[in-house]
Amino acid sequence: MHLRTCLGCGYVGCCDSSPRRHARAHAAADDHPLIASAEPGESWGYCFVDDVTVPAPAGAAPEAESSPASQ
Repeated sequence: MHLRTCLGCGYVGCCDSSPRRHARAHAAADDHPLIASAEPGESWGYCFVDDVTVPAPAGAAPEAESSPASQ
């Protein structure tokens, strides 16, 4: 399971490979078609309407997790 963030309101839901597909259901129910990955190290966005993947807008992608050595 991977998490996706709605770029319209900030809702966080699970991806299409999870059984309930919360991110896609939210997009359809609330007419919020734009999401970004909420996974550390990933920086992409997606539009459900146009079925296209794009670079995530600035500030939408999570920061990479800090390693214990860098703290």
